[in-house]
Amino acid sequence: MFVHRAVRRLAIVAAALTLLAPLQPADATIWGPVNAQTEYNWGKPIWQDDFVGPVKSVWGRSNTTLIRNQNGMLTLNTGRKGSVTATLHRPGATTGRWEIRLRSKRYSTSATNYTVRTELIPAGDREQHCGARNIVFEGYKLGSHTANLKIRNLPDLEYTATTTRPNLGTDVWNVFAVEVTSSRITWYVNAKAIRTEKRPAALSGVPFTVRFRMAAVPGKTMNQSRMQMDWLRQYSLNGGRAPEAVPGTNLGTYANAC
Repeated sequence: MFVHRAVRRLAIVAAALTLLAPLQPADATIWGPVNAQTEYNWGKPIWQDDFVGPVKSVWGRSNTTLIRNQNGMLTLNTGRKGSVTATLHRPGATTGRWEIRLRSKRYSTSATNYTVRTELIPAGDREQHCGARNIVFEGYKLGSHTANLKIRNLPDLEYTATTTRPNLGTDVWNVFAVEVTSSRITWYVNAKAIRTEKRPAALSGVPFTVRFRMAAVPGKTMNQSRMQMDWLRQYSLNGGRAPEAVPGTNLGTYANAC
């Protein structure tokens, strides 16, 4: 009798602890470490924005109404037409590590889908060459299951790679990172190295800054959507372990170079 009562008490305690435990979100996907910084020991950020409070003055916004900090997230909302862009106006860095935690959502599916894109672009007033020196370290069309990497350099080179590793569904968090050294560019998705490009022609050597963009198709009616960043972190190349051997990228041509 005593044993049965003890077992019953243990069962009640276990049930109570289960009820008290924090609920996991329905979209929680366990990839291992939280981010590449943890997995590869990058150390502390040299700069970061956790998007708490008003949008910092270092962010240039294409629309101050549509782009705002919301519940600790930089949020780029869209209308039904036109692109929405937030650009970080800080001194650029020719090498380093940049990492973001991001999610996205579309509110309708009847029109054309926005492309969710994060880029490293030439900093300051440097010539943009119509995107021919950008590194797209997270680009995907809403409704797609494939994320894209693009490394561009003059005169018209474009190195590309894709992955279906992240879950790009509605409001699912993913972590994307790019590491730029003097000899390679490595792409990380959800704390793992995915691709590395070592060909010297891919390395522009220009100082980079970050740009978030909800890219519309010119002249098209778009599905109203949003992208949200939980944080942005920039690291130096000091310390950390090298990424494992991963495939390279595919060389092609960037037709819009100018």
